[in-house]
Amino acid sequence: MTDKYAHTITKEEIDAFPLEHYTGRIIVLTNEKEANRAVEYLQKFPVIGFDTETRPSFRKGKRYKVSLVQLSTEDTCFLFRLNRMGFPSSLLQLLGNEKVMKIGLSVRDDFNSMRKRVNIEPQNFLELQSFVAQFGIEEASLQKIYAILFRKKISKAQRLTNWETDVLTEQQQRYAALDAWACLQIYNQLNNEAS
Repeated sequence: MTDKYAHTITKEEIDAFPLEHYTGRIIVLTNEKEANRAVEYLQKFPVIGFDTETRPSFRKGKRYKVSLVQLSTEDTCFLFRLNRMGFPSSLLQLLGNEKVMKIGLSVRDDFNSMRKRVNIEPQNFLELQSFVAQFGIEEASLQKIYAILFRKKISKAQRLTNWETDVLTEQQQRYAALDAWACLQIYNQLNNEAS
């Protein structure tokens, strides 16, 4: 593998980069019927980006279940609002589908969060932290990996917002979509170089 990328990056270096913006379609799903249609569409793609969001708890001992699952293609990100619809069986099947590769970061944490809602057997997930290490990148955070590859900054301003609010703000939607989409972009960039 090539060693063309920086191994590490500082917060100061990232702060100098322009902000990345997600400009694709965002589709917010709040019921099982919508979720089923989205899954039907997503199953046509060999590789998709993946992430989750959970409402933060600011009280010791208080934990929330995963609120949102984000799945992204190159131009469309679906936000599955689990706190509104439960865990649709179609989504469960997609996460266990061996034909569709899901690209995520710290996926074991995501699996543990999802297992608080449903018994899930994830299949064909690629952990970006392990993948980027093959290219000499030693960073583990999405923001740092993305900055090394694309010289752009991913804002984390929305991370600790309430993901169980009645209606997700546009900023929340864009933040959530960007995280899943960025995972896919990182994979595609490095995979293209490797092949």
